[in-house]
Amino acid sequence: MTAKKIIPKVLIFAFIVAFGVLCAFTGDITSPVGTLWSLFPPVVAIGLALITKEVYSSLFVGIVAGGLLASNFKPHDTVDKIINDGFISSVSGTAGIFIFLVILGIIVALLNNAGGSQAFGNWAAKHVKTKVGASLATFVFGVLIFIDDYFNCLTVGAVMRPVTDKTKISRAKLSYLIDATAAPICMIAPISSWAAAVSEYVPEGQDGLSLFIESIPYNFYSLLTFVFIIAITLMKFDYGPMRLHEKNALNGDLFTSGGPVIDEDEDEYNEEEIGKKSKARVIDLVLPIIILIGVCVYALYYIGQSGGLGFAEAFGNTDATVALPWGGLIALIVVMIYFIARRLVTFKQAMGCIPKGFIAMVPAILILTMATSLKSMTGLLESDAFVETALANVGSLQNFLPAIIFIVACGISFATGTSWGTFGILIPIVLAIFPVGSALGTIGMSACLAGSVCGDHCSPISDTTIMSSAGAQCNHINHVSTQLPYSLTVAGISFLAYIVAGFVNNWMIVLPLFAVVTVAVLFVIKMATKNKA
Repeated sequence: MTAKKIIPKVLIFAFIVAFGVLCAFTGDITSPVGTLWSLFPPVVAIGLALITKEVYSSLFVGIVAGGLLASNFKPHDTVDKIINDGFISSVSGTAGIFIFLVILGIIVALLNNAGGSQAFGNWAAKHVKTKVGASLATFVFGVLIFIDDYFNCLTVGAVMRPVTDKTKISRAKLSYLIDATAAPICMIAPISSWAAAVSEYVPEGQDGLSLFIESIPYNFYSLLTFVFIIAITLMKFDYGPMRLHEKNALNGDLFTSGGPVIDEDEDEYNEEEIGKKSKARVIDLVLPIIILIGVCVYALYYIGQSGGLGFAEAFGNTDATVALPWGGLIALIVVMIYFIARRLVTFKQAMGCIPKGFIAMVPAILILTMATSLKSMTGLLESDAFVETALANVGSLQNFLPAIIFIVACGISFATGTSWGTFGILIPIVLAIFPVGSALGTIGMSACLAGSVCGDHCSPISDTTIMSSAGAQCNHINHVSTQLPYSLTVAGISFLAYIVAGFVNNWMIVLPLFAVVTVAVLFVIKMATKNKA
């Protein structure tokens, strides 16, 4: 192993040790609740994942560390917390999302076996012939699906994989494009499950949806991520680990390492169905996707409209964990009937897609279960109380507070892997710090939301990151390692933007300025990496 590969791993290991020492100095290990120790389990899990490139064992070690701390190192209590408070609660709490994942997996298998994906890929090969065109098409499609991030990740991945494969875009790059247009677009869309979550966390007596809308122009991380994607696509270059993945993709290796989650070339129906697949048309992919989107949007509205609420208010009251499987199941039945009526699949073959869809989603479900269990351990250790205490005495840094809040939100979201949990912790604190209705309060609120998305975007234990890997059928650690330099670049620019915004208080000045800065930084990086192999 070369020094270039060893040094980062040594540095990560040294950071884990240093963090543990810092925890020991700032809190008693026998009383870890509400102290820096509460963030130790996710730090261990993330660090090990980056060192070993193996996510399952790393997450499990983090869960065990959390169980030990939460039980005060009592063996029986540790096992109880890991099983009951960890795995069982995570499965029961996210059962709706698991069902939706399986349904989407089945729909994708149906699209493949009916020939819809192949027909769309053939059409795309004629009309989208360049990497730039395919990347921009993926970006636009991701922006259009703003209702929910899970739905975004898996739908965009299913539709765009044939296009990006034919134009030799690596699965790591596809994963990034999906991830960068999932949570960021949901965080600036007033009609989305994310807007609903933000409204839910706003204290009673304040209009959560209005606060969310006011914060959109200051959500620098989300908006500058879009600038970043368009700029780096049009400039036709990559840097960091992504560069190797894209170089290998040009030579036919879309994965570089790790391989696909499921090998579509080994589809058991491929050979026997070639004749029938020739009857498939582009509409056989487009129509099922339209049905899926339409029914899921209606389901989100229906679940949230109890009590005669209006359309926008219904999305602020909905429950995506109920609505998405509700809509997905109806869409699946309709799509099955459609394909059977079109004689693109037989009833037996349609039923054969059910286990295939489930198997395709097993890695994502397993990672999501373990990541959610780790979040539960962090909750048992009351990391929210630690954060609230840490932010209690920063009033003297009023103009720098948005930038500080952004960094704190990034750190919490990265360590816990949850955007919603992060802004759930920080929104009440932010609204208590700033005067209600003040410009600085709006910027602080936006910094909280942007930092939550940023940390979630970077974290290997984030459910959105996991879904992006699943949507692109990309090795999860490959996705995390290639995405990190891009996310950190935008995060650094966003941090500077919040410093300026804290003094200027005008997004019409700050946002265009830092959009230009983002493009300029990419030009500098391109020149700096131009002569590297």
